Amino acid sequence: MKEILTTYNVNEETNALTPAFQLDYQTIVLEGKRELFVKQTPLELIKLAAKRGGAEYNGRRTSMTYLTGIHKKIPIPINPQKNIYAFPTTSPKLAHCSWIFFHHVDEIKPTKGNYRSIIQFKNGREIKMNESLHILEKQMYRTWLCKKALNE
Repeated sequence: MKEILTTYNVNEETNALTPAFQLDYQTIVLEGKRELFVKQTPLELIKLAAKRGGAEYNGRRTSMTYLTGIHKKIPIPINPQKNIYAFPTTSPKLAHCSWIFFHHVDEIKPTKGNYRSIIQFKNGREIKMNESLHILEKQMYRTWLCKKALNE
């Protein structure tokens, strides 16, 4: 039986937060080789992580828009001191939005069939995504811009 957590602390090992659409839990957390099941939504976990990282989620969004000019699907510096940055795969307002942690992504590949792309993480784990290779690469680039803006 799955252990279901009430909440989760995003950390340096977090690879992705994906929506679960289950009655008992709302998020599947990919952390290293583990899968964790959490009652909170991915966006709730991102907001909590941003707060733990030193700022409110909306403050991080506003700052990134100001520094980069990005207005939609804004990557969030969860904890810049620990190099934790995450990007949404779609609008964060949508229930099917996943959050991918930039520093763990090794490669994004196109695929055929029911999914449009695969994200391969540096630890070898892969997840299939409905978003296109182009969309995910654009999100990677936007996250790089956010990192660059904060480092200048």
